[in-house]
Amino acid sequence: MQHEHPPDYPLTVHDLTVAYQRKPVIWDVELNIPEGKLVGIIGPNGAGKSTLIKACLDLIPKTSGWANIYGEPYRKNRHLVAYVPQRESVDWDFPVSALDVVAMGTYRSLGWFKRVGAAQRKTALEALEKVGIRHLAKRQISQLSGGQQQRVFLARALAQDAKVYFMDEPFAAVDAATEQAIVTLLKELRERGRTCLVVHHDLSTVAEYFDWTVMLNMRVVASGPTEEVFTDENLKKTYGGRLALLDRAANALTRPH
Repeated sequence: MQHEHPPDYPLTVHDLTVAYQRKPVIWDVELNIPEGKLVGIIGPNGAGKSTLIKACLDLIPKTSGWANIYGEPYRKNRHLVAYVPQRESVDWDFPVSALDVVAMGTYRSLGWFKRVGAAQRKTALEALEKVGIRHLAKRQISQLSGGQQQRVFLARALAQDAKVYFMDEPFAAVDAATEQAIVTLLKELRERGRTCLVVHHDLSTVAEYFDWTVMLNMRVVASGPTEEVFTDENLKKTYGGRLALLDRAANALTRPH
């Protein structure tokens, strides 16, 4: 399998299947993601996008197959990975400040049961600065807006200084300013040779935001450079009749009455 899945790639996935109560959610997924790419993972609701990310990160069990980070299972290379989960999956009432949450990203360098020192605090503040909310460092996370909470998550991932970033719908329900801040951050990470895999739902921005696209509907419909794979034909294969319906609705709305 070595020739099919290069060990120097940030993410390689082989024959990956995840099933809930014997019903497959993703099926026989094969992927090779090269380094330094902004990768959009797109597909209809229920296509298995979040499931794919969680299976790669050992957050849910695999029915079959494997996913490697730089040629090794996640458990061996987890220090190379940062994860930004969906905002809804977090208990935002937990009594911690924005700075506390971001400092958690430095724990790998701290080891267990050590207090956050000046160096970690500095790293956390720099990460908050990069996402434009350093002034909210002492604010309790429950008092932040949705967009600000998303920025805290991104800052925590930045503080980890990972090589591979997995982000699950970071653009969901954020304001335009936060969306632009995320895009700027993604491009900066790419310039530093990092790889970002982003579950994304807005088809209108795929070509603008991502240079690599994975089109998923239980199985991989297409994966490759965005300009090559993000085509009408692949969109129809990925979204089926739903997309044709959306097209017809959009045309009806734009037609002069």
